[in-house]
Amino acid sequence: MPTPPLPTGPVSPEIVEIERALTRITYLNTRARQHDRLMALAEVPLDRAAVALLRQVADSEPLRPGELAHRLGVEASHVTRTVQQLQRAGYVTRVPDPDDRRAQRIELTEAGRKAIERIRDVGARGMQLALADWSPEELVQLATLFHRMVDDFLAMAIDDDSEQRATAQAGTS
Repeated sequence: MPTPPLPTGPVSPEIVEIERALTRITYLNTRARQHDRLMALAEVPLDRAAVALLRQVADSEPLRPGELAHRLGVEASHVTRTVQQLQRAGYVTRVPDPDDRRAQRIELTEAGRKAIERIRDVGARGMQLALADWSPEELVQLATLFHRMVDDFLAMAIDDDSEQRATAQAGTS
C-alpha cells in the first residue's frame, strides 16, 4: 500500500503544538548531559548508540545484525562496531541463527539484562519524579495516547518500508 501524499493546506494548530512538544522532549532526552547522568545513575558506562542497540535487543528475540541495523535505521557497519563494543563489555553475545547456522544473532547476556533493567529503572524513576503532580487518570490517558501515536507512526513507517522494498525490487527485475 503506497504512502499517501502529505496533506496540502494549513496544518492544524494542535498538530503544530504536538510536533513542537515532541521536538522538545526528543531534544531533552537525547542531550549528552542527560545521557551521561542516566548512565552514571544506572552505573552502566555506555554511549547513546550502545544503549539504543541494547534496548532494541532487550525488546525482541535475538536478531541478526542486519535486522538490528534496519530496526534502528542505521548502517550495518554501525551495528557491527556497537555489537563488538557491547560484546567486549559482556552485555551481548552472538548465537547461531537456528534458521541458518552460518548466520549469527545477537542476544543479551545476563549482564546485559541487568544493565538494561538498571537503565530502564533509572529512566522510569526520573519520569516518575517529573510527572509526580499528574493524577493516575492523566498518566493512563497519556500512556494510552502515546502508544496509539507510536503505533500510527510505526504503521506509516512499515508502509514506507514496504513501498521502498517494492520500488527496489521493481528496479532489479
